[in-house]
Amino acid sequence: MNKRLSIFSKGLALTLVLLTTSAGALFAAPIKVDVNLSDYVKVEGVAGNLSSVGSDTLNNMMTFWAEGFRKKYPNVNIQIEGKGSSTAPPALIEGTSQLGPMSRKMKNKEIQAFESKYGFKPTTIGVALDALAVFVNKDNTLKQLSMTQVDAIFSKTRKRGAAEDITTWGQLGLGGDWANMPISLYGRNSASGTYGFFKEHTLEKGDYKDTVKEQPGNASVVLGVTEDKGGIGYSGMGYVTSGVHALPISDKDGETAYQPNYDNVLSGKYPLGRMLYINVVKEPNKPLPTLVKEFITYVLSKEGQEVVVKDGFLPLPAAVAKKQLALID
Repeated sequence: MNKRLSIFSKGLALTLVLLTTSAGALFAAPIKVDVNLSDYVKVEGVAGNLSSVGSDTLNNMMTFWAEGFRKKYPNVNIQIEGKGSSTAPPALIEGTSQLGPMSRKMKNKEIQAFESKYGFKPTTIGVALDALAVFVNKDNTLKQLSMTQVDAIFSKTRKRGAAEDITTWGQLGLGGDWANMPISLYGRNSASGTYGFFKEHTLEKGDYKDTVKEQPGNASVVLGVTEDKGGIGYSGMGYVTSGVHALPISDKDGETAYQPNYDNVLSGKYPLGRMLYINVVKEPNKPLPTLVKEFITYVLSKEGQEVVVKDGFLPLPAAVAKKQLALID
């Protein structure tokens, strides 16, 4: 299996690889959801309060899902807070939320803390796909980067083996006024799952440079690069605007660079594809509370995955959504 697919669980990765041989219709622009996804069927007796605490990356998507869900169930009240993936596990453990959206999987210590409270592990449900985009100001003419170069730009440890630190745009081949222009770094703060994912998969668990301007949200990163001609940053692709452009990325120097699009995420060619998750408290062999179960069912339905596309992210193929639904039965 392509090692770049290690971002997914092994079972999901295999499903995605197999789907790329037959899902050509999914790759057209604009992206369309899989026609084989299930329609959401409204049920009786759904009411009450639902709380979500976690990922900033999923914040807009959770809001859109909540709006769609409440149209079906007006007696449901949903509160959403998106300050970072690291806030999800404590909220689930303390019982202050029923939904814990995260842009990464829980760390072992988070799972252990959860298990210490409940006596069982959290249920982690994949709800959308994302390409973590590395982007520059719209006026920047840089064509592509390798993961080795990205590491040398953002990390002071350079675990991918770059020969030198990259601090100016001239080192990446830009001339004229750009040649001596310093590279200005924008990233997320340490509470963010995007920060953790980028650190693990791009920096190979190396250390960020002290000069990275840490931002509280993806939108702030994008705004920073939009207003800074020499800026470069990373965020979920759903936050990229006309003020920046996402760069194709290759796994290694000299290899083919791939755009952060649906086709390349599904095939594993784009090296920063990832799954986005919602975590819930589900006791083994017992059903989820009806309100929580129906919300997750809605998210994984055709209508729910259309929300994913609306928010600029990538919908799950039907076979993957079905596998996720099985986790909440």
